[in-house]
Amino acid sequence: MNIEEQYRKLAPRLTNWLVSSGSSYHEACDLVQNTFLKLWKMRDDLREDESAVSGLVFTIARNLRRNMARDDSRIAFVEEIREEDAASSGPAASPSDAEYLRRRIKEAIARLPPVLKEAFTLFQIGEMSVKDVAMQTGVSENLVKVRVFRAKEKLREILKDLSVTF
Repeated sequence: MNIEEQYRKLAPRLTNWLVSSGSSYHEACDLVQNTFLKLWKMRDDLREDESAVSGLVFTIARNLRRNMARDDSRIAFVEEIREEDAASSGPAASPSDAEYLRRRIKEAIARLPPVLKEAFTLFQIGEMSVKDVAMQTGVSENLVKVRVFRAKEKLREILKDLSVTF
């Protein structure tokens, strides 16, 4: 198995999935690097099946993120001042503002129930197939399709003021 080839193929999808699941971009990059480092260490034990590798990569990243969240919960952080909260002297964000839209979509995804969020982000953002998502989550392909559909419906409802189409 060529780890470098797998990295080129999966790293962008994995980064997008991690960011959409609540990690910052920098955390996502660190998690992707650590994921592929773990994959490289276990390269001799891996099969050549690409779908198995894809699922393994997402599982490793999810577990690393959980470990990071658990470790971070033990550390007390000082509340950061956000630009939007600091001074209201600037113009309000408009729906055409890309950062505003990105923030709204990220917040909407965060409001999804965990099972819907996982299926939606793996399928839509992680660009995994329904079969791969089913293997990753341990449910049937039909249930994955239902969860993705319900997640899209919920996102449409949450973001109806933006006229977003999923």
